[in-house]
Amino acid sequence: MSDQRPPSPDRASQKRRKFVVRAVVSGAAVAGLGAFVALYWPTAPVAGANPDDPNQVAVGQVVYQQYCASCHGSNLEGQPEWRIRKSDGKLPAPPHDDSGHTWHHPDEHLFRITKNGVKPPLAPVAYKSDMPAFEGVLSDQKIWAVLAFIKNSWSPKERSHQNR
Repeated sequence: MSDQRPPSPDRASQKRRKFVVRAVVSGAAVAGLGAFVALYWPTAPVAGANPDDPNQVAVGQVVYQQYCASCHGSNLEGQPEWRIRKSDGKLPAPPHDDSGHTWHHPDEHLFRITKNGVKPPLAPVAYKSDMPAFEGVLSDQKIWAVLAFIKNSWSPKERSHQNR
């Protein structure tokens, strides 16, 4: 027979209490760390335009009005006769609403054109455009927000087509 006795009820309840205290303290530490990360850790960049995200659309509207509306119109209407080349060979700024062709392009192309300007591989080498590159001017998050704002204006038909 073993000399060990089963733990007394007092000993067992002490072990349970220690376990519960450790669990509560550990849980509080994890919750505190989670709150710290949520408040102070840098957020990952937005990787896409979500026209159903009201916050992203609102940011995009402000950025669009500041940087894009002077050419593409405050109501996304573009410049007059946007399909007819000007005397310098450049096309006027197209509309970004349903009447334009923006919704024909995938998000990644729209992002790259906005960030890098109109150049190969998304346009022919000799293509002339007044579209500036916004790299160094707008963060990736702001570019995605502008695209979310634009996409939010499209009809369900154009949004569905562009998603495909």
